Amino acid sequence: MESSSSSVSGFAPPGEGGIWVPISRLRPRVLTDVSRIDMSVSILGYRISAPVMIAPTARHKLAHPQGEIATARAAASSKTIMIVSYMSTCTVEEIAASCNAVRFLQLYVFKKRDITARMVKRAENSGYKAIVLTVDVPRLGRREADIKNRMISRQLENFKGSISTEVGSNKGSGIEALTSNLFDASVSWKDIEWLRSVTKLPILIKGILTSDDAVKAVEARVDGIIVSNHGGRQLDYTPATITVLEEVVHAVKGKIPILVDGGIRRGTDVFKALAFGAQAVLIGRPVIFGLAAKGEDGAKQVIEMLKNELETTMALSGCPTIKDITRSHVRTEHETLLQSML
Repeated sequence: MESSSSSVSGFAPPGEGGIWVPISRLRPRVLTDVSRIDMSVSILGYRISAPVMIAPTARHKLAHPQGEIATARAAASSKTIMIVSYMSTCTVEEIAASCNAVRFLQLYVFKKRDITARMVKRAENSGYKAIVLTVDVPRLGRREADIKNRMISRQLENFKGSISTEVGSNKGSGIEALTSNLFDASVSWKDIEWLRSVTKLPILIKGILTSDDAVKAVEARVDGIIVSNHGGRQLDYTPATITVLEEVVHAVKGKIPILVDGGIRRGTDVFKALAFGAQAVLIGRPVIFGLAAKGEDGAKQVIEMLKNELETTMALSGCPTIKDITRSHVRTEHETLLQSML
């Protein structure tokens, strides 16, 4: 999702995944009382200060020595939700003890299902409020930079004593070798029932890009959908998430909440996602950038910058509350072309 300031001939530069995406323009309203702006929203019944949540990203200690603990504290002080990665470098218990905030746990299903089931129980016992099942990694995509750099995985603290990050080959990506040994490529829609059998927490699925899968998700009785292309790192030529968000929204018909991640860099991006029907956005890379630069304070500054930009966008668009943001506040290039032909 792009900033219009970077447009060239009506298109935005390539984002994650290398796809050129049509720009959507804002359609502001005027002479509306915007002396008070309320950005707060409720996600699965939990009130947060703005519709900006932290996406699950692995191995935060590669960015900062305090790792996910610093990120969790930033989320708590910004009054938002952090989705903790299954592949975190701090344990779920350490993260939970670091601050008082709402946390969800992102999950992969391992070949050894008992490891996954135990992790879910640990999250429940530590006060996590939902499970986010990532569904777009039956195997790891070809991440050429990791292969070139022979990327290795540091010890995953959550799995000490259960699995080892040691792999037998010193060629290519160690992370790819690790995940091929661990991840269960047989996971299918029927396994939503298996996951429900081991937890009473709400279940969201992350990685939906089509209306067909959105309908299946509703039929599987999940509690929410995250529209995501995994940061463009899994499969080339997948669409930018903003271009398929509305397709998913129409398919779901308001039955469950829809979140979206991918390419969120400005408050205007957040605004457009909400206008297209998302209840909130998730940010991944920006938080890691802030964490690497200034630790907890840097991560918090990234969140607060987006919140401040969203507040300004809402005020200048005539939207005092989140519910005032509607589809009529955005127009795609395709819609503009059709309008000009009428």
